[in-house]
Amino acid sequence: MSTTIRVLIVDDHPIVRDGLRAAFNAAPDIEVAGEAADGAQAVRLAGELAVDVVLMDLRMPEMDGVQAIRRLRKSAPEIRVLVLTTFDSDSDVLPAIEAGATGYLLKDAPTDELLRAVRASHRGETVLATSVAGLLVGQVRKPARGGLSPRELQVLRLVADGATNREAAARLFISEASIKTHLLHVYAKLDVRDRASAVAEAYRRGLLD
Repeated sequence: MSTTIRVLIVDDHPIVRDGLRAAFNAAPDIEVAGEAADGAQAVRLAGELAVDVVLMDLRMPEMDGVQAIRRLRKSAPEIRVLVLTTFDSDSDVLPAIEAGATGYLLKDAPTDELLRAVRASHRGETVLATSVAGLLVGQVRKPARGGLSPRELQVLRLVADGATNREAAARLFISEASIKTHLLHVYAKLDVRDRASAVAEAYRRGLLD
């Protein structure tokens, strides 16, 4: 059984694709299965080429990366999507994670870090650039405004019904990493530390029926 990881490179700049292809081709366990210049092409090729990991830029013509991630989550949920971009603002990071990205790296990442990230993503692990991880932690620590968001309530209702993170992710067509992030937000807003306490506190406050 082959352990080669088939990667689809998605970026609208040919020079970026060339550099990534060269880096991956030098790795014995990674194969560049194809390349795409926009999100629509990425969604089509991902299924045709039977890829394992999609390396996705965010800002592209025709269809941007976040839209493409959403499409892939519905059409091929087994494919891991690792964002590789120059942008690390919350307006870029949070929509990508919410859409189902399993990792988020910046284009200035060293080649060895990128290779490790692809391998980790293939194993189902979440990979985040340091600045991105810090941003998500900052979001979790923000004081609650107006209670839980609609998505946070959706996640909490599924947890209250006994769903695991994986089951909740499948129901909502998002990644397990997104479920964990939403639960961290819930814990912070309700001032609790675990799932059971979050559910109990939500019922106490009348947030759940």
